[in-house]
Amino acid sequence: MILLASLPLAAADYKAGIGRIIITPDKPIYMSGYANRNHPSEGVVHDLWAKALAIEDRKGARVVIVATDLIGLPRGITDVVAARVDQQWGIDHSHLVLNSSHTHTGPLIRGNLEMLFELSPADSQVVSDYAARLIENLVAVIGAALQDLAPAALSFGNGRATFAINRREPAPNGVKIGENPKGPTDPDVPVLKVTAPDGKLRAVLFGYACHNTTLTGEFYNISGDYAGFAQLAIEKANPGAAAMFLMLAGADQNPSPRSSLELAERHGAELGTEVIRVLGEKLQSVRGPVRTAFQIVHLGFAPQSRETFESRLQDSNVHRARHASAMLKLYDERSPILSHYPYPVQAVRFGKDLTLVALGGEVVVDYVLRIKREYGSKGIIVAGYSNDVMSYIPSLRVLKEGGYEADQSMIYYGLPGPYDEHVEEQIMATVHQVLKRVGQQPRSSAQ
Repeated sequence: MILLASLPLAAADYKAGIGRIIITPDKPIYMSGYANRNHPSEGVVHDLWAKALAIEDRKGARVVIVATDLIGLPRGITDVVAARVDQQWGIDHSHLVLNSSHTHTGPLIRGNLEMLFELSPADSQVVSDYAARLIENLVAVIGAALQDLAPAALSFGNGRATFAINRREPAPNGVKIGENPKGPTDPDVPVLKVTAPDGKLRAVLFGYACHNTTLTGEFYNISGDYAGFAQLAIEKANPGAAAMFLMLAGADQNPSPRSSLELAERHGAELGTEVIRVLGEKLQSVRGPVRTAFQIVHLGFAPQSRETFESRLQDSNVHRARHASAMLKLYDERSPILSHYPYPVQAVRFGKDLTLVALGGEVVVDYVLRIKREYGSKGIIVAGYSNDVMSYIPSLRVLKEGGYEADQSMIYYGLPGPYDEHVEEQIMATVHQVLKRVGQQPRSSAQ
C-alpha cells in the first residue's frame, strides 16, 4: 500500500514545534544489544530521551520526525503509535518518521531482539510495562511537538566524522566482526538547523552512520552511548535547543576504538563538536512544500524447511535452539513471516532542497552509498532504523559474503533465515518509487 501526500508549491517559511520526554526506565530492566548479559541494568549514566520535531509548511502539510535513544522500535509499537497519531491529529504514517539511535546500553524493547534472553516472569513483566509506557510517551511527545508549532526557518549543511570503521573483517572462514579499514564507510554528518524568526536555535537534527556500540556487553548502566553524549554536548553549547540524533545506514559500522565510557564520551564529543561547527557556518536554506511517501515491500527469505529447525532443537548453542523452537511455532501457526517480511520505505522532501529517505531495519552502508551515487549527495539524508527494526538489511554484496549481518543475526531477531538475493533490488526499486512520488529524480534523469 502506498500513502502519499503532495501539495502545490508553497511559500518558503515553515512552522516548527519540538517535544521532549524522558524515557529512561524507572527500575532495573534487561538491556538490549548483547546476548552475554545475564541480569538487569545496574544504574544510569544519563537519561534516555524521545524527541519530536514537527514541521508544517504554508499549506498546512505536516511531518513529524521522532528520534529515540533506543535499540530499535518494532512495528508492534510503531504501528500502534502511528494509528493513534492519525486518529488524534490526522497525521498518517507517511507523515511520521520514527527513528532509533540503536544504543546498546538501553532497555530491551518488547518485540525487538527478545530472543537474546530467556527472561523470568518478573523480568518479562518489567519489559512489557516499559513498552506500554513507551507507546504513551511517544504519542505524548508527538502531541507536544504539534502543539508547539511556531514560525521557523530551516537550513541544512554537512559535516564529517571519522571514528566509524567497517566491522566486516575478512577471515579464513568468511567474515567476522572486527575491523576492516578497507571496507566502505560513510563519514557524512548531515545537519538540519531549525531557528526562530529572531535567529535563536530551536532544534538541530543530525545523524551519523555508526553503531552505538562503544559500550560493550560488560556495561550495565543505561546510556545513549556516543549519540547520547553528542546530544548533551550540543545542548550544553546551545541552551534551550533540542539536539536530535538520527541513526543512518551504519549496520556494518562500529566505533573505533571502543569498550570504555571514556571512549563513548570522546566519540560523542567529536560528533557534537562537528555539529556545532556546522551550525556556525552559512548553511543552505530549505524552502518549499512538504511531500511524503510511504510504501511497504515484501522481502522474501531464502528457502528453509521445518526439518532444518527440528534438527536444531538440541543444538548446544542455546540461542540456535531457542530460535528453532520459535520457528517451529511459526510453522504450526502457518505464519506468513516464514516466507516474507513487510518492509517499510519512506521519503520526506522539503521543496527541492532536502530529502530524507527513511529505511527500516539495520541497513548496511552500501545502501546510502548507492542512493547517493544515483541521486547525488547534496541535500539528502539516508536513515536506517526507521519505522520498524526487524533485522539487519544486507546488500547483495554482504549477503553473498555471509557473516553476522547477512545470516547469523537472524537468530536473534527471530526470523527464519537470510533474505533471498532479490533483497537489494527490491528495496532500491521501492526507494525509486517513493522518491519519484515526492518529486526526486535520479541524477541521470535530472541531467
